[in-house]
Amino acid sequence: MSRAPLRLALAVHVHQPVGNFDEVFEDHLTGVYRPLLDAVLARDNLPFALHISGPLLDWLETNAGSFVDEIGRQATDGRLELLAGGRSEPILAAWPPEDRVEQLEAMRAALATRFGVDARGAWLTERVWEPDLPADMARAGIEYTLLDDRHFLATGLERERLDLPYRTESGGRPLTVLPIDERLRYLIPFRPVREIEAFLEARRADGTRLLVLGDDGEKFGGWPGTRAWVYAGGWLERFLDLLDRLRADGTLELVRTETAASLPAAGLVYPATGSYREMEEWTLPRPAALELERLEAAEGTRGPSPFVRGGHWKGFLTRYPESNRMHKTALALGRLCRERGDPAPVRDALVRAQCNDAYWHGVFGGIYLPHLRAAVWRALAEAERHLRRDERLGHEHVDRDMDGHAELCVHASRFSAVLSPARGGAIECLMRLDTGENDADVLTRYLEAYHVDPAGTAGPGAGEFPPADAAPERTAGSDARATGGLDGDATAGVDARPWAAGADGTASIHEGEGRAVPPAVDRAARALFQERVFAAGVDTSDPDRTDVSPLHDASRRPFALAAIRDVAGALEVDLVARGDGPSLSKRYRFREDGEIRVTLEWDPRELPSDARVTTELSLACPRPVEPDAGAVVLRADIVTLGRSERGFERVRQGESVTVAWPASAGTGRIVLEPPPPP
Repeated sequence: MSRAPLRLALAVHVHQPVGNFDEVFEDHLTGVYRPLLDAVLARDNLPFALHISGPLLDWLETNAGSFVDEIGRQATDGRLELLAGGRSEPILAAWPPEDRVEQLEAMRAALATRFGVDARGAWLTERVWEPDLPADMARAGIEYTLLDDRHFLATGLERERLDLPYRTESGGRPLTVLPIDERLRYLIPFRPVREIEAFLEARRADGTRLLVLGDDGEKFGGWPGTRAWVYAGGWLERFLDLLDRLRADGTLELVRTETAASLPAAGLVYPATGSYREMEEWTLPRPAALELERLEAAEGTRGPSPFVRGGHWKGFLTRYPESNRMHKTALALGRLCRERGDPAPVRDALVRAQCNDAYWHGVFGGIYLPHLRAAVWRALAEAERHLRRDERLGHEHVDRDMDGHAELCVHASRFSAVLSPARGGAIECLMRLDTGENDADVLTRYLEAYHVDPAGTAGPGAGEFPPADAAPERTAGSDARATGGLDGDATAGVDARPWAAGADGTASIHEGEGRAVPPAVDRAARALFQERVFAAGVDTSDPDRTDVSPLHDASRRPFALAAIRDVAGALEVDLVARGDGPSLSKRYRFREDGEIRVTLEWDPRELPSDARVTTELSLACPRPVEPDAGAVVLRADIVTLGRSERGFERVRQGESVTVAWPASAGTGRIVLEPPPPP
């Protein structure tokens, strides 16, 4: 009995984040994007959907105009289907409805202006889904998007029913959702073409009507090991030959995603909140991630059940205070922008600041990469510089990070600071609006799920860094090819993982992830002006040491906001330590040019006479730090051990500057100088 041809829709997403290095863009253009499109478009009438993220499109417009022109010609001829998405590749679920609509409309407008395309389909960044997204996507003119089949399976649908589009809605606004077949993502391009052919034949034999592949273009040469396999090894040509042959014999019909979305819907569905499996694992804190790993291992060769779930992407905002600070700063400036008439330069900067990569961490995600965080802070500083032009010193006492404790926000035309009384009275954000730098943008050293814990606990201070040759160090100026393909998803096997590299395939980046000996782990999230008391003779100059504990740690102690007053054109803020521990008061004096003077006072009678009182500044940028006479200044690099698709990497995050006074002094003073005006 003859069967209808199997319909197959192919969609590829390509992206590089805001702030990535030019050499990474260039490497992926020449080694991935051009050869992939050249090979696909050389075939006769091969329907192919492409999503180019806004940051990548901007770079291509400036640096590879002829490539963009070719994309436009192919789109005009109907041989290339262009998908929309958020303009700067944001996680839409993380932002307010008005920002979601703005991002989607901006990308649709960019595609219409550059290519004359009215894009009604959208790529959903990292496929992070929340039930209220359909209304905002529909408001922006989006009619359909692609989601992992995991989203559907987690609602109780059977895999055999995921061969047609579904409809969903929120607030009465409908959206069509196309299920992405996870098995295809694991096969392409990692397995030999004969296995892909067998899979397609089996799906046609079992009556499957439609398969959808939506995946990252970077895996076609950008991920380690894939370039030789896909191009030099001939995998791509063999795969395209297969598609041509199956189309010619009538067993396969290649369709556009818009055609797939227009097929009669299988029914109504409300996809589960979440993302792809690995993302849900990465968002969990270490103890929960290890427990989930054990649960998944118990599933054996069947693969993890869709009902064994991890967390939601927003968990990164609680796992990493550094992520939450960027996010809540963007939200606060977004509200201020709308209050002040939505000036276009501010909106443009805030759109760039919502680029997803710097906010999260897994094998992908870039929160461990200083240059990606710095790009977000530059965009935020640009927005605030416009909003606060010619402003004098001002302040608000609000819960900026929305954790239930109010922060003090101090700002003027040249700087913006967020001071947290609840967390040691430290400054957690210090944006220099002239230069676009956040002095406090230093990542804390965390114990991650992929770190070995030789002590058998997840507490701070376990383990040391591996040798430098085992984990290469990266700085903002070093080779950054490992940051290519930062926006990506997992390719570990679903039925039995993993398969081996070599003649029978190429390895997934999730094979052999393994564990690394953990770094020294910080006891508190890093910030500026964190006080501790150390016993005499304790060496505090090396932040990698794990055997150094303070007699008292005020960085974890709440302070009371005692007074705020204007004094001779400056703003003075008095803080007093609360709870158990020796008495300690802290006075900040903020000047309009961004200079900060800090005075510490304590009672020497409450401390050992030979102890030392210190304050630590974790600085992302070199700044003059001037203490009073009698103080000692100690400096050391802050280095994290993170993981990317290239493996484990040591990354310099900034500099620890510790100023120490003898406890007998009873007081200490320090000045943090601002950068010179540009």
